[in-house]
Amino acid sequence: MTEDNPVEGQVLVLTAAKASVDGRRLPELVAAGRRAVEPRVDEFRRRFECVHEDDVRAVFLAPEGFWAEVGEALGWSRREHEAVARAHAEQLLRVGGREDRREEFETALDLRAAVVVGADA
Repeated sequence: MTEDNPVEGQVLVLTAAKASVDGRRLPELVAAGRRAVEPRVDEFRRRFECVHEDDVRAVFLAPEGFWAEVGEALGWSRREHEAVARAHAEQLLRVGGREDRREEFETALDLRAAVVVGADA
């Protein structure tokens, strides 16, 4: 996790290797996504399932296409919003591995998008 990002650095490195976005740009995109969505955390708590919360981050499951909508509002390309969505999904899977819930989270990601926000949001 960086100061402006609840997504772990290793997750960003893994995502950058798989995404069609410059690895130096990915942390900036994820941080911009965080700044765009964190003001909506109260709405997320009412509308979306929170599948993980700890002292560092909370992870919600939003409808498919969530990051495409955020990306459109922020002027991102398709590749950029897909990279951000992948980073959030990879973070959820990393948490799932630690909590022995990876299979559950993989199944959830078939239908929904992961949204990772800082615990202080």
